Amino acid sequence: MRPILMKGHERPLTFLRYNRDGDLLFSCAKDHTPTVWYADNGDRLGTYRGHNGAVWSCDVSRDSARLITGSADQTAKLWDVSTGRELFSFRFDAPARSVEFAIGDALAVITTDNFMDHTPTVQVKRIAEDVEDQTEESALVITGIKGRINRAVWGPLNRTIITAGEDATIRIWDSETGKLLKESDKESGHQKTISSLSKSPDWSHFITGSLDKSAKLWDSRTLTLIKTYVTERPVNAVDISPTHDTVVLGGGQDAMNVTMTDRRAGKFEAKFYHKILQEEIGGVKGHFGPINALAFNPDGRSFSSGGEDGYVRLHHFDSDYFNIKI
Repeated sequence: MRPILMKGHERPLTFLRYNRDGDLLFSCAKDHTPTVWYADNGDRLGTYRGHNGAVWSCDVSRDSARLITGSADQTAKLWDVSTGRELFSFRFDAPARSVEFAIGDALAVITTDNFMDHTPTVQVKRIAEDVEDQTEESALVITGIKGRINRAVWGPLNRTIITAGEDATIRIWDSETGKLLKESDKESGHQKTISSLSKSPDWSHFITGSLDKSAKLWDSRTLTLIKTYVTERPVNAVDISPTHDTVVLGGGQDAMNVTMTDRRAGKFEAKFYHKILQEEIGGVKGHFGPINALAFNPDGRSFSSGGEDGYVRLHHFDSDYFNIKI
């Protein structure tokens, strides 16, 4: 499996997202400039210029017409995917971290960090079809979570919002009323910061990665713990294969410890686990720093990883991967 190295960012990667068709890959980094690439050959298609801080996450609409990004410059921005034009900017009192469109792209959920005397929030914004009608008004604001919210995503049929972050607790909220419906169990749940969260293609279950050196698979409706994948390093990024019973985990040590070890000792590889049996089935090395972002292509034939080293690595699976009896 020979990776394609994509160098377009000057700073560490933070997030990767494929569009629904799987032909475009969007990358976010600490260098202020989200970038779009062709997903098959890794050619850079363009950049989105306008943020003045690290860009923490992004999402692309179902028709690949619009991109939304969340940044440390205290804004979330809507972009025209094909022209790179900024369409609208949602302003906040704190850095915007996690962004995601709902099914239908008429709503977006955005989280803001704890900053100065502002507590973290989860906010739902209505996304107007015509950008002229777009407003900054929030349809819902959820507060009361202690510690940074690293990810907020929509649950099945947009009925719920699932949040996870620094306090190691996963919560499910009613997306209409903002009422807390479920909370992960302290015993069976994560013991340290949840760094990442990724949903299955049908949204029925999701996986979380944590600094407690594990990833866990959960039921999206009941928040029942289904599986746990144990590894020997903090997990920064996770994803679920859309076609195989595999999950991928990536991580490494904290950035401040990286310079003291060589790259092999740093364990900077994407590790694959059998989703059902919870066993490690393989790994892909290559990054010269911790892996901060992972994403499977929706067709299941490739995946990409983004690291502290500023590179995006695009890996196409060879035929052996598809012969795994899963």
